[in-house]
Amino acid sequence: MHTRRHILVSLAGAGCLAAAPTLAQTDKTLRLGAIAGGAPMAPDSPPGKILIGALADLGYAPGRNLTYTALGALADSAKLPSLIDELTKEGAQILVALGYPAAAAAKAAGVPTVIFAGAGDPVATGLVESWSHPGGVVTGISDLAAPLTVKRLELLKAFAPGLKRVAMLYNADDRAMTLRYEASAATAQTQGLLVEPLGVREPDDFNSAFAAMERDKPDAILMVADALTVLNRKRVIEFAAAHRLPAIYEVDFFARDGGLMSYGADERESLTRAASMIDRIFKGARPGDIPFEQPTKYLFVVNLRTAKALGLEPPVDLLARADEVIE
Repeated sequence: MHTRRHILVSLAGAGCLAAAPTLAQTDKTLRLGAIAGGAPMAPDSPPGKILIGALADLGYAPGRNLTYTALGALADSAKLPSLIDELTKEGAQILVALGYPAAAAAKAAGVPTVIFAGAGDPVATGLVESWSHPGGVVTGISDLAAPLTVKRLELLKAFAPGLKRVAMLYNADDRAMTLRYEASAATAQTQGLLVEPLGVREPDDFNSAFAAMERDKPDAILMVADALTVLNRKRVIEFAAAHRLPAIYEVDFFARDGGLMSYGADERESLTRAASMIDRIFKGARPGDIPFEQPTKYLFVVNLRTAKALGLEPPVDLLARADEVIE
């Protein structure tokens, strides 16, 4: 494997993929590419293991009838078109995508694509025509910010009963995440909260966001997850800890990494359903005919160690509602 600025990981002979992907099968091998705006979904990564396991349940085995190559742009969206071109040249017939920028680049390339997370509202962004009839080459799974924001603010209020002002961190260069922030902010405002928008576009912007919060301290933080914020999550977690700020995140591993709590879609469920969509496309279904879905299972994770370090005592009933409590 030669050195590249981006990361490539492959499984079971992906280097031998044919150059021209097609779903008119001459063999029975599923040639799958994974494209992410952040780190690649490597076969040995938690999501990679879930996806490959779900495909195994559907009869696809690495080394027998499945090849898998994963690429990640490491939060540099400008790289995505060339990475997708690389995947298709290596033979990927179908892509599984993480995040709106990756999905948008795949759509522009005309590659059948299944999104499993991070797309925001796919209709509002123009990614698909409608939830029930996506049209085009993209389908998948995503959630809507507004109803989830109600839940996340409710959870924040359990730690900050006097919550009046919430800082929202989001990637201002990601159209889907900007719309997600706007929906979240509108929901918060209807609940009488003041919202401080903290849009970031590159790692250095987090310093400006932190300085803004130091000048005018919010009561809590809500962070929208995408490739950029995920790659910089530990900086945000450390800032929240240093300033004793309750914070809620959209993905469970943020809480496992030291964040106070998270509430978001169950990755296992989303990837299992994505695997089913991939299977249907491989067997001849058109992505545009497969309805776009929303997650049905959400996980609430609380890091009790972090709560204690912040001097916060979670209500007993809140802990009873948690799917996971980190002690």
